[in-house]
Amino acid sequence: KGSPRYKTPSFRFKTDARLKSHKAECINGRILDILNCQGHSAPVIKVKYDDGETRTMIAPEDIRVGDALSAGAGAAAEPGNILMLSDIPDGTFIFNIEGQPGDGGKFCRASGNTARLLTKSGKFATVILPSKKQKKFNLKCRAMVGIIAGGGRHEKPVLKAGVMHHKKKAKNKLYPKTGGSKMNAIDHPFGNKRSARKARQKPVSRFAPPGRKAGKLAAKRTGKRK
Repeated sequence: KGSPRYKTPSFRFKTDARLKSHKAECINGRILDILNCQGHSAPVIKVKYDDGETRTMIAPEDIRVGDALSAGAGAAAEPGNILMLSDIPDGTFIFNIEGQPGDGGKFCRASGNTARLLTKSGKFATVILPSKKQKKFNLKCRAMVGIIAGGGRHEKPVLKAGVMHHKKKAKNKLYPKTGGSKMNAIDHPFGNKRSARKARQKPVSRFAPPGRKAGKLAAKRTGKRK
């Protein structure tokens, strides 16, 4: 199609919030500013390190402008510091965990989230994610210590459709979205019924064209298990 209807407006985002580039030695830095980026649910911090690199990263709780942070081997396991999983004590809360060494952080990045380092064995560390799933990571993967700031974001009620409109517009989400069963028959496979008949949906081929591919997609089985 080519239009930006379903594309993330990343050109409006201030940063991708990745970890500092890896250095073997411990490098100290200082927080210059705390920013709001519409591409992230959590606030982000702007940190300048002693090696001259300035990096914008996801902010942990209990930090403020002017605080000192560290990255690399020998850094203390304190909120905001970046360490390899091999250097972090068991039971520590961590976030922005790398999936592969050096990728800058892929897991546990939403506001208020945190993971916990359970144990280390061989070349891998076992981490319990916010979903309660346990996942193994390479010990050379890095992470930030602490809990992500911005927890409780969902506790404030939306109250008005206009508020939700602006929340969705920031990340270019389609809102409001009309249900298929409320449409006419020409507009959707579920349309043209007095009431929604979910029980009568028929499985759709995996190779159905766009427009017909709605409902039970390539279902192995339907109905209650006998």
